Amino acid sequence: MDDFPRRLERVRELIAIAAKKSGRAAAEIELIAVTKTHLADTVREAMRAGLTEFGENKVQEARGKIEELGRGRWHLIGHLQTNKAKEAVRLAHVIETLDRQKLADAISAATQGLGGCPDLLVQVNIGDEPQKSGVGTAAADLFIRAMRARFGESLKGLMCIPPVDQNPAPYFQHLAAMADVHGLAVRSMGMSGDFEVAIAQGATHVRVGSAIFGERIGGLK
Repeated sequence: MDDFPRRLERVRELIAIAAKKSGRAAAEIELIAVTKTHLADTVREAMRAGLTEFGENKVQEARGKIEELGRGRWHLIGHLQTNKAKEAVRLAHVIETLDRQKLADAISAATQGLGGCPDLLVQVNIGDEPQKSGVGTAAADLFIRAMRARFGESLKGLMCIPPVDQNPAPYFQHLAAMADVHGLAVRSMGMSGDFEVAIAQGATHVRVGSAIFGERIGGLK
């Protein structure tokens, strides 16, 4: 973490530059600090630096940090198993990986008696890659409409991860256009290697890990 202040300052600077080039304000871009595999002490340091939004892949790892730290706004950004939905609904402020009907059923059931639902994003498999999670592009419009009807205002937007070996700009542009069609404000797209491109294409949220914290140290089991 010795380089953490410098790294964070640089990421914030790059967000501001990318936003300005796109005719936007840096305040329009929400920085989600991806803390998966990093220890609670690292997250605590990030909190002291003013970060408030945190991304975790796994429910069990998120649970330990949330229970220990007790603050922040937590996004689940990894593939969510249906048997983890109840705990995910209890812990997370945002679930970014809604991508199938069975998961929607599990989330809906988990919200019963809780008096509310986390914010939800539909994950679109924007490159239609068989190894990745997310609803395929051909089925996305129908699925988004169904989730909008089911969850109402809790469905805030869309999320994607573009193919790693291609120019991400067209994929980000596609997701932003899809969000526009459905009247969804949130476009969670862009990570450490491509968040500037994502901002240029309309990202409202960027998920940045290694550019802030350095290489991951290995996951918690």
